[in-house]
Amino acid sequence: MPNLYIRQVLQSAFVLLNVTIVVFVLIRIVPGDPVRLMLGMEASEDAIQAARAQFGYDRPLHEQYLRFVGGALRGDLGHSLRFRRPVGELLMETLPATLELAAAAVGIALVLAFPAGIYAAVHRGSLADRVLMGGALIGQAMPIFWLGIMLITLFSVKLGWLPTSGRGSLAQLVMPSVTLSTYVMALLARLTRSNMLEVLREPYVRTARAKGLREALVVHKHALKSAALPIVTVLGLQIGALLSGAVVTETVFNWPGIGTLALRAIQQRDYPVLQGVVLVSAVLFVVINGIVDLLYRFLDPRVRLA
Repeated sequence: MPNLYIRQVLQSAFVLLNVTIVVFVLIRIVPGDPVRLMLGMEASEDAIQAARAQFGYDRPLHEQYLRFVGGALRGDLGHSLRFRRPVGELLMETLPATLELAAAAVGIALVLAFPAGIYAAVHRGSLADRVLMGGALIGQAMPIFWLGIMLITLFSVKLGWLPTSGRGSLAQLVMPSVTLSTYVMALLARLTRSNMLEVLREPYVRTARAKGLREALVVHKHALKSAALPIVTVLGLQIGALLSGAVVTETVFNWPGIGTLALRAIQQRDYPVLQGVVLVSAVLFVVINGIVDLLYRFLDPRVRLA
């Protein structure tokens, strides 16, 4: 078992190393000079060269990369070209907003998706099943930006119930979290139904029913635990995607998270900020995948034995 954890840590480190290489190279092959954009087109050549030397952009690429990785290992992600502040400070200011939004979206999805999927599976072919799965299909197909705009139009412009944007109150969290949870909720509901239908046909479920166990006990204790493995996998990936920054949702509702920060960094060619956002997103993905592996061992004894 210790060897398994050591191997998982080494694999995670290898993934993060490759992420740093890819993002470092891809950012720098895009045309444009970030220093010239920062100083303006009227800046003198001497000022531009001095700024390049200050930020290390006059050095060879491999030296810039080693400097970036070395600083990241020490917790130093560099300084923003636009904000003139440490990237770590900017991430610490924006990451809690993304965590708050993602947690609210996941909470809404879990509370609504699992009961809907289970009910649809138990009552397969009923009117409720068709309505729930039809709504889930629409939820997956609906563009997030369109849904956000429609919610703003209805609840903010027409009814005046909720604020259009910003962060700080529960009312400002409602529409962004509902918008962000729609796709995840629809996906989990459909996946829960399909897996529950498959598990409910298993022999051990029929045996539990033949013993006279209550249907609720059969569904929630025997069937749901076995059906949860693929659901946990998809949920982990979706949480990782939400934590890495829901750019569209944060932009529509002017939510000050890392998605908005990444968008501004892309527009302004702020290399250090964009590198920091991608690195933090990769770390979040790795952590979520590690938690999913642990849940696998808890839910399925076969994984523990393997």
